[in-house]
Amino acid sequence: MDAIDRDILRILQTDGRASIRSVAERVHVSRANAYARINRLVEDGVIRGFGARVDHERAGQGASAYITLKIVQNSWRTVREQLQALPGATHIALVSGDFDVLLLVHTPDNRALRELVLTRIQSIPEVLSTRTLLVFEETDLGPRPDRPAELA
Repeated sequence: MDAIDRDILRILQTDGRASIRSVAERVHVSRANAYARINRLVEDGVIRGFGARVDHERAGQGASAYITLKIVQNSWRTVREQLQALPGATHIALVSGDFDVLLLVHTPDNRALRELVLTRIQSIPEVLSTRTLLVFEETDLGPRPDRPAELA
């Protein structure tokens, strides 16, 4: 990765709909070069995909929560597969500390959130315990043009 690749990432993180032509002009390379670089970044797994940042409340997902889970030792892969299938699950992380997994979910309302936690998550045999942290307000700290590209 060089400075041009990092500039391309910054542009695409800010505006995933930017055209190849626009990206090429902004990083001062030909369209063919920009196209090849973006394809290489995708093939190398640096760019994992393109998507929209959603306002979950406006999209009918008015209840959000972080759910912490303690799980049976060495069951991460099994639990992850089951959590990925949950409606509204948007982020899953294996973490260190007082719990093992951090899960972010968005549901239509608190009733759906309760159903998700009490019926779906707590019925997974490898889940030993959960704690639900309601999100009252959130701010998306997505990429900004004034910050260098962040590499995950």
